[in-house]
Amino acid sequence: MTYQNQQVACIIPARDEAKSIGFVIKGLQQLKNEAGHSLIDKIVVCDNGSVDETASIAQALNVRVISQPQPGYGIACLTALTQTTNADIVLFIDGDNAFRAEQAILLINSVANGIDLAIGSRALGSIEQGALTPPQRFGNWLACYLIQWFWKRTVSDLGPFRAISQEALKKLAMEDKSFGWTIEMQIKAIQKGMMVVEHPVDTYCRLGHSKISGTVKGTIGAGVGILSIIAKLRWRQFRNNSASSSRSFSSYSGTTQGRNP
Repeated sequence: MTYQNQQVACIIPARDEAKSIGFVIKGLQQLKNEAGHSLIDKIVVCDNGSVDETASIAQALNVRVISQPQPGYGIACLTALTQTTNADIVLFIDGDNAFRAEQAILLINSVANGIDLAIGSRALGSIEQGALTPPQRFGNWLACYLIQWFWKRTVSDLGPFRAISQEALKKLAMEDKSFGWTIEMQIKAIQKGMMVVEHPVDTYCRLGHSKISGTVKGTIGAGVGILSIIAKLRWRQFRNNSASSSRSFSSYSGTTQGRNP
């Protein structure tokens, strides 16, 4: 197995995705590498408190299933990452069948060839009517605008369909346990000067009911979480820059004073 001699793992955070999880897993299992073998070496589904048959459907398809009862996209991803430490490349995809597995090859290929983080951009691809709600579109635009404003980098999407190298992932030291996971990854990658690319991916109407965009509470919670991450990371950067400037000034002053008794 492997892709270009690199181990590839895929993480699927899922909560009540019984209608779709089987399609997502089967699509990933059908991907082949250059030798005609399975491209994905390991698929990990993190069952994030499902009350339906999500876990049993995934188990029947011979993938690794772990449980994280505490709700939260970020904590589901963090939990699943404990099972992918041997992978060179980690792919993230949602369990709602909104994306097509074959488009993961572009993302994986980029990382296999030296890119740190490859984002599947919904904004650059085609979007099926009804696949993204107006609040989702506006929230995505606002977050991307703020990234450009604060960090001078143009991004088009915060999409969850993405691939990242294990080395880069470790350097990012991911923390967010809720809705801010994707934007935390992108901002930290920018802050660290990593190589980040976007590839167009197509977006389809999900199967089943969304736990985020499908409710007012979920939509507001996601928006607040994303804006909170932007504010936290911007403040942390400002504080670190201020501390660094202060140390540099103190060092310069001490040197100057030593030269001029």
